[in-house]
This record gives sequence, C-alpha cells and structure tokens, in this order.
Amino acid sequence: MHNIIDHHSQVLNFPGGEVKFTSNLNFIPETTEERVHCYRVLDDDGYPINNDFTQIEKEVALKIYTDMVTLQTMDTIFYEAQRQGRISFYVTTLGEEAINIASAAALKTDDFIFPQYREPGVLLWRGFTIQEFAHQLFGNKNDYGKGRQMPIHYGSNKHNYITVSSPVATQLPQAVGAAYALKMDAKNACTIVYFGDGGSSTGDFHAALNFAGVLDAPVIFFCRNNGFAISTPVTDQFRSDGVVTKGQGYGIRSIRVDGNDALAVFTAVQEARKIAVSEHKPVLVEALTYRAGHHSTSDDSTKYRPATEIEWWRTARDPISRFKKWIEREGWLNSEAESELRSNIRKQVLQAIQVAEKVEKPPIKDVFTDVYDVPPANLQKQETFIRETIKRNPQDYPTDVPL
Repeated sequence: MHNIIDHHSQVLNFPGGEVKFTSNLNFIPETTEERVHCYRVLDDDGYPINNDFTQIEKEVALKIYTDMVTLQTMDTIFYEAQRQGRISFYVTTLGEEAINIASAAALKTDDFIFPQYREPGVLLWRGFTIQEFAHQLFGNKNDYGKGRQMPIHYGSNKHNYITVSSPVATQLPQAVGAAYALKMDAKNACTIVYFGDGGSSTGDFHAALNFAGVLDAPVIFFCRNNGFAISTPVTDQFRSDGVVTKGQGYGIRSIRVDGNDALAVFTAVQEARKIAVSEHKPVLVEALTYRAGHHSTSDDSTKYRPATEIEWWRTARDPISRFKKWIEREGWLNSEAESELRSNIRKQVLQAIQVAEKVEKPPIKDVFTDVYDVPPANLQKQETFIRETIKRNPQDYPTDVPL
C-alpha cells in the first residue's frame, strides 16, 4: 500500500523564506477580473462620500485652494508668455493641481522633494514666490540656477526641493538613496519622488523600487498616471493594471487614489508618510488623473487624443472646481472672495513677469563656474575664446548679458 503524502503541508525554507508545495499546476494570472479600486473622498459634485478621511482645518483648506488657483493662473499666463516669445519653454500642470498642492500639504518641511517637471505646486506650497518662479523662467541673474537650466527646472535648497532635470525617472533611485541616508542618520523625515506613468517604463523605476523594498528606505513613490507619456498611451506602455500593481512585486505597500480629489490625495499621502517615517518603509501611490494641457509648449496633444476628451476633463473633472464646491458648503469661501482672489493672483503674476523681464542676465563667467574649485585649462581657454568672439561680433549676442 502506497503512503499518500500531503504536499500542501510540506514547507521548505528556500532562499528568501519558507515556501509551501502544491501538486496543482497553477500559473499566477496575468490580469485580474477587476482593476484595483481607486480611493476617493469627494464625488464629482464635491460631496464627501463618507467621513473616512483626514479632517483639515479651514486655514489649510483655504491655502490648498488658493495655491491651486495660483498654480492654474501661473500656467495660463506663463504659457501665454511663451507663445508671445518672451520665454523659451513652459510646462503646465492643468488638471493636476490637486496632485501638486494636496500632496505637498500632507508633507513636512524636512521631507525632501525629488520632482519630475510637473510639480511646481509643491514648491509653491513651501513658499517659493511667484517672483522667484518668474526669475527662473526668464533665466536672469536672480535665477538660482544662474540661467543654466531650462525654464521650469526649478530648484531650492531652502525648501528641500531638488532641482528638476530632464532625463526621465533618474530622480527615482536618487530619492531612494537620499531616503536611506535619512534612515541611517535617524532623521524624522522621508523623501517623496514624483514621476509619470512613462517613468514606470524605465529601468530606473524598477531599480529604485527594488532598492527601496530591500533596504526599507523611507520613500514615497508618487506616480501621477495621466494616461500618456507625452503621446504614448498607457495601453502601449504596459499590460499590467496601471502602476499600483507593480509595488507588490517589490514588497512595497501601494494605493491607488483619485488624483483629481484633493482630499483623497491629502489623506493618502499623509498616511503614506506615517508609514515611511514611523516604520521606515517605502510606499507607492498611484494617482489616476488626466493631463488637461499639452505635454509642453513643444507639443500639440490634439494630434494623439480628441479635443473633446481634453475639454471634458478640463471642465467636468476639474480638481479645483470639485474642491471649491466642498469648501463653499463648509462656509469657508464665497463668490466675492473667489473673484477677488483670482484678480489679485493674476495681477501678481503679470507684475512678476514685468519685473523678471527687465532684470539683466547672469554674467558670462557664470557659464564656467560652480563645477571645479579651480577651472581647468580647457575651460579657461573656452572662456577666453567666447569673450573674444563676443567682442568681435557683438551684433550676434544679446546686449543684456554682462561680460
């Protein structure tokens, strides 16, 4: 008589942990029947679905709203300035204002921000002024980057906001390394790194998640999944259910949130920060949203998506309008205050442009500084060459750049 062995009860301690055996031939399915649910607090009309969210005070709510309106106004006017040829390039955050402002509101000032290029609202929340934004866009001598970065590549040591760089997703492993350093120094802080759905298609994304998962780095991975990596839709990027499902593969707690719901974003990021800081664990947040503007001033998104679809998201799904309905019902805002707010912000942005436009550019010498303590011979030679060239051909160079 043969002995029957219950393989289901057998366990072997393989590298990485104990694994049970089974005699059933089962592959993990490539998809699930139902997509991962999306956490939201406010419905489309601004009514709370329930009370399961972080309660915020009037002052915080009004600052969230004010900064979202400010961000929207900046985008409108700076975009127009680029079209007028006054600045060379611009990127808007239209439709993603809640992602910017509400996530920033849930963080602490000691937390380090690793942005992509669509998170100026985080910097705005931390106190970066409209005038400082304008100086950077015009690349004048008051630009902290000394005119050496593209417009919208903001950075601020004061606000722990790491300077934006163009390569996609390089900020992810950097944020994990910084988070691990915070952990080693026993700091009561975390890092947060922002990226788009396109960023999750890079090798840096996978390296960063694995790095963070293995070393328990206190980092929040914040993906704003707006459906397109410039013109490439998510259906051409991955077969998985968005980005949120990728977290589990690296042992990282993950959540999907409505990126057009400021209260949902605020609550989710606040809880994610608690996990990151108190447990020293990474967290992945996927915010589902839609880019209601073009990718940049170099893009015409109507070439790859319907104009009617863009307009629907811009109006029916506007995160500012939804949040406004909620604070109005709370009795914290009325139409008169709203009108005055928008008028004042518009005046501030227009004034900032006028000021920044008149400030002279950084001097030629700044092109060659801040890399080496003592400039090497080849850089000294290049500086001499450019100065001599400008003197010989002054008509070919701008007059507002000091020699």
